[in-house]
Amino acid sequence: MKYPALLAFPDLLPRLADFDAIIDVRSPGEFAEDHLPGAINCPVLDDAERVRVGTMYKQVNAFEAKKTGAVLVAHNIARHIETLFIDKPKDWQPLVYCWRGGNRSGALAHILAKIGWPAIQLDGGYKEFRRHVNTSLPELAARLHYRVVCGTTGSGKSRLLQTLAAQGAQVLDLEQLAEHRGSVLGGWPSAPQPSQKMFETRLWQALRQFDPEREVFVESESKKVGNVRVPEELMERVRASPCIALGLSQTHRVALLMQEYDNFVRDPATLVEQLECLVTMYGKERIGLWQEQARNGDLATLVDELLVQHYDPAYLKSIERNFGQYGQALVIDLPDISTGSFEAAARQLHPA
Repeated sequence: MKYPALLAFPDLLPRLADFDAIIDVRSPGEFAEDHLPGAINCPVLDDAERVRVGTMYKQVNAFEAKKTGAVLVAHNIARHIETLFIDKPKDWQPLVYCWRGGNRSGALAHILAKIGWPAIQLDGGYKEFRRHVNTSLPELAARLHYRVVCGTTGSGKSRLLQTLAAQGAQVLDLEQLAEHRGSVLGGWPSAPQPSQKMFETRLWQALRQFDPEREVFVESESKKVGNVRVPEELMERVRASPCIALGLSQTHRVALLMQEYDNFVRDPATLVEQLECLVTMYGKERIGLWQEQARNGDLATLVDELLVQHYDPAYLKSIERNFGQYGQALVIDLPDISTGSFEAAARQLHPA
């Protein structure tokens, strides 16, 4: 085969895990929005350079823009080879892609091939990958059978899913993929949420690896998990699926939430700020009282009141309206929040 070889996206799927590296040469901003699973970012033009060359195309002419672009691309490719690829063996096989499989990926793939590496360039680039994700997500969602873990806030749904996954069950953890706990106070403290495109790529990667002959456990989420939306086709399938009603006492729910939201325990000021988003629902007076509880470190009382007055009424109304089989749900009552209790519940749902 002559290298660099051009590979069409349908031919890529069976080989996606076979490459020694998947190299995205787009700018860091493009890469941050979304990229192929497992890709590394080796931009041949960074964000500022891409703007500079693009502006020259529009305001000067294509010839001047290409000259400037060639200098920048050559410098960047040389740096990547020197710092990232210089120690790779001769049989190292990278897949290289850009937005449409054109000049940017072609430049790097050409040089890698001239060195002697069997470089592959993705025909159609990220644009073709994105088209495939859009068209295949509904099909992937429809081929699977789901069991929905339901329960009020703090009942341990996410922890049960994690335990099920550890015991070998197929689990679609939407909150993990969205990097958000799904509630108004549920943002992860360590990182922003992924873009909508990246969330859908993560969903695509998870769904395509599931065995259709085995059930998939998923939590009873709303259509939005923080700022990202669950695709409609997946949401419809999940909401029409058999349910599990997870129960836990109020005292243990408060204790579990204190564990899971320990960032608020360590930094009550953040919770005080977050509570402002509930002012339109409950008014300044009630929110002021909750904020005072947070400032005073009376978080157990605050969590208890938030459950009773905010989370529980909203969840119960939503679950009955949106999950048609909830009335026939399998009931599992957890005695406490110990590891053993969650492991026992997981074995009941997914016997080894």
